[in-house]
Order: sequence, then structure tokens, then C-alpha cells
Amino acid sequence: MTIASISALRQKLPPFLIRQHRFISAVQNPINARRQQQQKQHQPNKNVLRARDTFKKQLSSLAPLLSPDDKPPLTENQAIGTVVSSQANFMRVVVNSASQSEDWGNLGMELLCVVKDVLKKIKRRVLVGDRVLVGAIDWVDKGGRIENVFERKSEILDPPVANVDHLLVLFSIEQPTVEPFTLTRFLVEAESTGIPLTLALNKVELADEGALKEWKSRLHQWGYEPVFCSNDTKRGLDTLQFILREQTSVIVGPSGVGKSSLINALRGNRSVVGAVEDENLFENTLGSKWFEEQRVGEVSTRSGRGKHTTRNVSLLPLSGGGYLADTPGFNQPSLMKVTKQSLAQYFPEIRKMLEQDGPGKCSFSDCLHIGEPGCLVKGDWERFSYYLQLLDEIKIREEFQLRTFGTKREGGVRLKVGELGVKQAEPRLEPKKHRRQSRKTVNQSILDELDDEDDDDETLDSENPILRAMKEENQ
Repeated sequence: MTIASISALRQKLPPFLIRQHRFISAVQNPINARRQQQQKQHQPNKNVLRARDTFKKQLSSLAPLLSPDDKPPLTENQAIGTVVSSQANFMRVVVNSASQSEDWGNLGMELLCVVKDVLKKIKRRVLVGDRVLVGAIDWVDKGGRIENVFERKSEILDPPVANVDHLLVLFSIEQPTVEPFTLTRFLVEAESTGIPLTLALNKVELADEGALKEWKSRLHQWGYEPVFCSNDTKRGLDTLQFILREQTSVIVGPSGVGKSSLINALRGNRSVVGAVEDENLFENTLGSKWFEEQRVGEVSTRSGRGKHTTRNVSLLPLSGGGYLADTPGFNQPSLMKVTKQSLAQYFPEIRKMLEQDGPGKCSFSDCLHIGEPGCLVKGDWERFSYYLQLLDEIKIREEFQLRTFGTKREGGVRLKVGELGVKQAEPRLEPKKHRRQSRKTVNQSILDELDDEDDDDETLDSENPILRAMKEENQ
């Protein structure tokens, strides 16, 4: 008798005979019956899943995502502002628009705010640079609560800043001396964001003109036009301030290259075209920590590297308009978003070689430009050895990630092929756990995920789990 005829016969049987057949099958094959029972226990209740989805939809409806063009109606205790700094559970927000447009007294005011709990529930993170809706404002004590976040036009994660228009990669000629490979890492990290960037070399007063001409020619071959600047002689400050005007820019670079000193010099320089001399646009922020000068440290005489003076990300206003974000210095960008296939497009030299004779393509679509047959990229350029070094590093990281975390997250059920090629689902046993969890515990764990705060996300930002696992493996 075929399987189709058996199924048709089973459909005609009365329910009590079907239950009796299942009971006899369970007695004759207790192993399969036990596996089916375990599978049912490991699967969450459909009612619980439906309640979780409904709960998420209700939470999301309480704080619908706002588009950049939205203009929500504001009450007397509401305002729209920009997050300029974040520390612990508090955020400083500068008011851009209030309920009454003619009430200019509240514009530019700095509010100390907390994030509404519903935003944490739905995992809507608030970053420095976000445009937010603030409610429950106490205009006397200058406090409030962030109720919603506008959609971002751009975002970088290292450091975490939203709505970035421009990147300023800053290195110093001397103290500490610029290292070509470290500079390449920062440039690749900046190129991977897709945000326009400017390369600046600071402390030019410590080098002679011959060294500056050599570096200018060298960087021109890399595909960059550097801006030479100095905090002491004020060289290049007008050029930088003209480039950064009316934009939200992020300044990145190693510790000790003079980021905080350059920010203080740019904010104090008022000779740029378009700077306002008679009016103070930040009157409400005078005397606040947001308007004070940034702390400046000295370069270590023992290691030749800078000391960390900036602890958190903060947006600072420029006299010519716009904001400049001061970020903590770090000597090794993670390059976690760069893959072995995308690395080549972040080198201007490779892009130029592929575009010399029109939009060219290598013979193989997955060409890594390391000497494959039909490759258009030659190895007669300065940073080719840096490209190979970074490519090897990314390969090792991706292989480790594949070995440790797998290509995809495994589910709690696996398929087992039985007699006559019949596939049967059975629960995947958890390692080192011999007692299975109760159905109540499994269902409750699903609901507990909704109560997780953003503390785990903040700790992952400080150190990527892949990097942490690689460090533990090497120890």
C-alpha cells in the first residue's frame, strides 16, 4: 500500500481510532515518542509568541519612527533638539525649536535629559548627533526626557555618532611621528563609512619645509590632498574652518596628535568667512561644560604616544557654524565592517588603476588583486604591502569568526534522516546540559528578552565580541 493511500485511509478513520493508533505507536517506539515530547517542550507556546509580537507592536506604536521631514506638533513642555554629549544614563540636548517659534529665549538652551523607557524596550538607541523629541521639560531646572528619535541620514559606530556630514582624519608630523601603516588603517576605516573625509597633518611647526613637501607628494600618490595645520602658528586653521563650516564633522586620530587643541583653536578662530562677530548664537550655553575648552594632555616621553584626555564623545559648536565632534583617541581602528572583498575599494590607488582605461574589470569577479590571472591591479605602488597585510588580517578574522560563531545561528531543532529516507525533526541538545527546561521557563525566557536594557549594547561597543574572543583564544 502506498503512502498516499495510507494518508487517505487515515483521514477516513474516526478520531478515537487515530488516538488509539498514536498510543500503540508510542508504546511500540518509545524513543520517537519521547523525542516528539521533547520537541513540543522546547518549542515556545504559540500564544506566548503572539503576545510577544503584539506587545512589540504596541510599544512601537507608542514611539513611531520620525522621518527627517516630520514636524510633530509641540506642547509647551516639548521641544526638538540635538544630542551633543552622552555620559552614563544622561544626555545633553541643545534645543533647536520650541512650541512657539517667536520664543527665542529657549532656543540654544542646554537640557540634561534621560531616555524614555519605551525607547529602551524597543531597542531604539540614542546616539550623539541624533535629532530628538524632548518632553516633560522643566525650563527652570533645564531638564527633560527624550521621547523619540528622528531617522538618521548617516551613522558611524567607531566612535558612535549619528548624522555625520564629514570626517576629519588628523595626524601629527612629529610628537608622535606619523606612521604610514597606522595612517592607512585610519584612512581605510574612514573610507568604509562612505562619508566625505579630509586628511590633516598637525604640528607642522616641528618639521622643516622639505619634510612637508615630501609628505605632500607622498600623500598625493596615495590619492589625498592633505591640509597642513598648526595650533601654535595658526597655519591652516582658516582652511579647515572653511571646510568644516555648516556641517557636523567628526575628528578622529590617534591619541596625542592634538585633536582637543585643534578644536579649541578652531572654536577660538573668528577670521573665517561667514563667522558671526557681533551676535553670540550660544548665549544660553555660556558657563556650561559644553561651551568650555577641551582638556589637553601631553605626549608621553617614555612611549612617544599621546595620553587619553577625552573620555566621551561630544559635539562642540564652531564659530563659523556647524558642529565638531571630539572623540576619544584610539591607536588601532577595528575595521570590523571591512571584508576581504570590499577592502580594495577603500584604496584610491586601486580605484584609479581600475578606472584608467574606463570602467575596467578583472577576469574574476572575486579578484582580491594579489596577482590573479587577468588582474588589472599591479603591485608597483607604495601601499601594496599595507594592502596585503590588512588583507591577511581580515582573512584571519573572518576565518576565526566562521569557526567560532558559524555562518548562521543554529536553531533548537535539527532534522534526522530515518528509515526509507524519512526526515524527522528532533530537538537539538544543548551542550553540558542534561536536564531539559520546563515549558514555563522557555516561554518566560522569551518575554525576558523584552526587558533587557541597552547595557549589553554599550559594553559591546567598547570591545567587539569577535575581538574579545580572539584575545581570549590567544591567552
